[in-house]
Amino acid sequence: MEPARAAIAARLRAAREMAGLSQGQVAKLIGVHRPTISESEAGRRRVPAEELAQLAVIYHVSVGWLTTAASETADLNDARLQLAARELSKLKAQDLDRVLKLLAALRPRGTD
Repeated sequence: MEPARAAIAARLRAAREMAGLSQGQVAKLIGVHRPTISESEAGRRRVPAEELAQLAVIYHVSVGWLTTAASETADLNDARLQLAARELSKLKAQDLDRVLKLLAALRPRGTD
């Protein structure tokens, strides 16, 4: 498999997992069969541009991020942070305070 296709496949899978969706759920959302998603994530299928655009919307990432050949860990972490920030922004103030207190309690001592 060519490196660019492998990188796109890895990004598709990572984005789906970060969005908390199953392959079956994604398939229903874009109107394809589940094996189509599996084949795309395995790099055995070329993903049409229209489908990439749909997936980017569903996964809350850019098409550019999905199609960038370099799959650096920093990029993946940045995408996770962006997803976390989007989800946290949907919380009510009181719930956000609870999450922040929980995160503070989970932080290892001496990392301030």
